[in-house]
Amino acid sequence: MIGLISATAAGAAARDRLAAVWPDRTRVYDGPVADAVRRAFAECEQLVCFLATGAVVRLVAPLLADKTADPGVVCVDEAGRYAVALTGGHGGGANGLAREVGAVLGAEPVVTTATDAVGIAGLDTLGLPVEGAVAAVSRALLDGEPVALRAEVAWPLPPLPVAAEGAYTVRVTDRLAEPAAHEVVLRPPTLVVGVGASKGAPEAEVLGVIESALRDAGLSARSVAELATVDAKRDEPGIVGAAARLGVPLVTYPAEELAAVGVPNPSDAPLAAVGTPSVAEAAALVRGGELLVPKRKSAASPATATCAVVRRPGRGRLAVVGLGPGARDLLTPRARAELERASVLVGLDQYVDQIRDLLRPGTRIVESGLGAEEERARTAVEEARRGQAVALIGSGDAGVYAMASPALAEASDDIDVVGVPGVTAALAAGAILGAPLGHDHVSISLSDLHTPWEVIERRVRAAAEADLVVTFYNPRSRGRDWQLPKALSVLAGHRDPATPVGVVRNASRPDESSRLTTLGGLDPATVDMMTVVTVGNTATRQIAGRMVTPRGYRWQTSQEEAR
Repeated sequence: MIGLISATAAGAAARDRLAAVWPDRTRVYDGPVADAVRRAFAECEQLVCFLATGAVVRLVAPLLADKTADPGVVCVDEAGRYAVALTGGHGGGANGLAREVGAVLGAEPVVTTATDAVGIAGLDTLGLPVEGAVAAVSRALLDGEPVALRAEVAWPLPPLPVAAEGAYTVRVTDRLAEPAAHEVVLRPPTLVVGVGASKGAPEAEVLGVIESALRDAGLSARSVAELATVDAKRDEPGIVGAAARLGVPLVTYPAEELAAVGVPNPSDAPLAAVGTPSVAEAAALVRGGELLVPKRKSAASPATATCAVVRRPGRGRLAVVGLGPGARDLLTPRARAELERASVLVGLDQYVDQIRDLLRPGTRIVESGLGAEEERARTAVEEARRGQAVALIGSGDAGVYAMASPALAEASDDIDVVGVPGVTAALAAGAILGAPLGHDHVSISLSDLHTPWEVIERRVRAAAEADLVVTFYNPRSRGRDWQLPKALSVLAGHRDPATPVGVVRNASRPDESSRLTTLGGLDPATVDMMTVVTVGNTATRQIAGRMVTPRGYRWQTSQEEAR
């Protein structure tokens, strides 16, 4: 919950705007400001104070105890111009909250945490348990000193400016290890503990066999992702309590699913009790992984609990990101976030140049030229399979004549794939022209590099016969100069020569140009590969210098009747 505190009418107005946008996330604290701050500090995870920073500093200073546990505090000035992350930038989430508040109120977020200010991912913001010399290693990263990355298990991390060797180290491991003097240890959640238990098995016994199994195998309990068992044991108090004590979810599976898992130590006892010859090993292995600790029994006599431990390495992540038509303000916030998250960026060289300044230090860039689309797709998938966080970029929307389809054709279910939509060339051009896509429409690429011309022409003819608005991608190049005239002639067999046509070149870029013409008046020689050509249907009109396709044909009938 976010506590909201204000002292003036202007502050209350901004406070109420935030409360209206986030009704389920916020609570307004009224009354004397000092009392309101004390109550909110004790009851909320974060605070937004519509007060001067000096006043908030004096109010919260006596309340601060531990930066990892204190709520994050953001200050917004009287005029609503700035949202200042005051305390708890990382641990309390104030840096992210300042950006969110700024987006809602139109305020400039002010973040002074060193790593955030220079775009380096904070070691304590990666969502992983962290141990060791966080401040010293972070300072080394900021100062450009060589920091080595020792990844003992694969895990998709954001970019970090690391080196092969260095006096400082970031170690990624699920093994028990005391951090060295200049070392940070990150604990990825790679371990799955399968658990079996007799009815009424004590929580202490279940927890004890788990902890001893991890300790004897040299594994860290902080890397346990989940406990797993059979459905019949989902409410077993000892198992439920052990999961709660470890702070991890309890995942359960049907007995028939576990019975199909091959295990080294099947037993008749669980088969008779719950319908599967293995609970602990099968539950740990059912989603794959490496069996590190075979089934072991608790120390009690008779033993009433068993466990097994599997390492399930982190899945690589492939984000296929649409950059939009080129203008920076048409790049979506989600696309920006994925670019910052990716440790490996794969893309066409000219598209990489568009967003190079948005990449975090340490991002590895794999770029290539035109014609290497399939190679880029394979490279992106291969990097993700190595456990990396990868962004594969394309212009417009990556799913429209771009990189999503070749990448997904290469990707199997061993990686996570995320699609990030972008503003397509057709939409960008349509917004410039007016509203040409107001009714049914179709996009057709005239490039016959990957599609036989016979197929393209058949699609153009179908669109013409169906009276669809048509947007032509890749309309004409120096080596392909006859396809556009041919496509226009097919449309001309079904539409009046006066049919409006919109021509937009480099939509949203500094050298953008656009013009309206007609089907009969368009000169194909004025069109190139940077151009999008939109041909209206029989209802499309030019109105006040704009190209408009009505949402329904009733509009056309009413206009004709009015005339």
